[in-house]
Amino acid sequence: MYFCPNYTMIDFTIYSYTVVDRFLRYAKIDTQSDPDSLTCPSTDKQKNLSRLLLDELKAMGIMDAELDEFGYIYATIPSTTTKQVPTICFCSHVDTSPDCTGANVNPQLHLNYAGDDIILPNDNSQIIRFAEHPALKNQIGNDIITSDGTTLLGADNKAGVAEIMDAANFLMQHPEIKHGKIRILFTPDEEIGRGVDKCDLKKLGADFGYTIDGETLGQLENETFSADAVQVVIKGVPTHPGFAKNKMENSMKIAAEIISLIPKTKTPEHTEGKQGFIHPVSISGNLEETKINLIVRDFSTPGLLELEQEMKEIISKVFKKYPKSKFSFNVTEQYRNMKEVLDKFPQVVDYAAEAIKRSGIDPIISSIRGGTDGSRLSFMGLPCPNIFAGEHAFHSKLEWVSVQDMQKVVQTIVNLTAIWEEKS
Repeated sequence: MYFCPNYTMIDFTIYSYTVVDRFLRYAKIDTQSDPDSLTCPSTDKQKNLSRLLLDELKAMGIMDAELDEFGYIYATIPSTTTKQVPTICFCSHVDTSPDCTGANVNPQLHLNYAGDDIILPNDNSQIIRFAEHPALKNQIGNDIITSDGTTLLGADNKAGVAEIMDAANFLMQHPEIKHGKIRILFTPDEEIGRGVDKCDLKKLGADFGYTIDGETLGQLENETFSADAVQVVIKGVPTHPGFAKNKMENSMKIAAEIISLIPKTKTPEHTEGKQGFIHPVSISGNLEETKINLIVRDFSTPGLLELEQEMKEIISKVFKKYPKSKFSFNVTEQYRNMKEVLDKFPQVVDYAAEAIKRSGIDPIISSIRGGTDGSRLSFMGLPCPNIFAGEHAFHSKLEWVSVQDMQKVVQTIVNLTAIWEEKS
């Protein structure tokens, strides 16, 4: 057990964790979201897991747990202290990515991992190679959960859901642990960028929050990309191809030319760390009209605007050769770097780092080359960094999570609730 002077350490050694059983149960429920759907949640099947979670929360004694019409779960772990403590929220999302099938998930438990490649049993071409997954070197002797190779696993973010549920179970069984009011929030549709579209922050009533949706053991992410979506609509000049010379301006060819001019050094496959990018995600159309959908990412909002301006200049350059054609350039804000908000409330990250330490782990404060529900929640008024959930290789059939890492997340959540009480 990690020793931290001046604090009473919580004893987890006698607790029978439920996180693995919960995760294995949740992973089998198909909760894939759908970016083409206009409903909320985007798929009704997400509520199948949410209804199970609702029943399990009430079985713990959390009787105010509710599932609203949009697929959000709100629940309260009551305060056990007489102190005035800020209300803390823990949040994870129930949906899985549309990038890889989430139907008929068949989780596999690999006990006492020995450091070898993991060949997934129902598709032997799917191999989690030790050399390609550096985090596996810290898992020797641990127990690894994977899919069977035919689907994703769903650790993103059902690991986070299971960890919050087990931490809630622990706290409900141990009212002697002093903590303030804790709110639980489970959201739909995070994977398609709509995770908090219908979130009622007034109903939630939290002062600060934490998403449990990170990767490597000990990671604490206080920074995300700033993100916009860009749609370019190209209006070409159609004519009969037999009489097209010096008349036709093919919108599809114009679109292809635009995409070809995006600098390779500013695309996802050639960037890392704090480098931003321009990324075409879809193209559709015909001779007369073609639409290009792109996402633009940078860690600073000025950097984001510079990339968008560069994209406009590329398009304008191309259109000089097509004087009869027209285009529109439409930008939709998606989320902004949560560090802009979190820097105003340093205790939110500091307390999480201390909670990770008390769980026997060295905290790793890092940035996300992506976003979380916490990005938008922070700008909606709920400062919300991201804590590791142990999920790896997400959105793929090679997804995996460690049993022992999930247990450490449970400890971190419980320790964090106690720290907020101590510091109040």
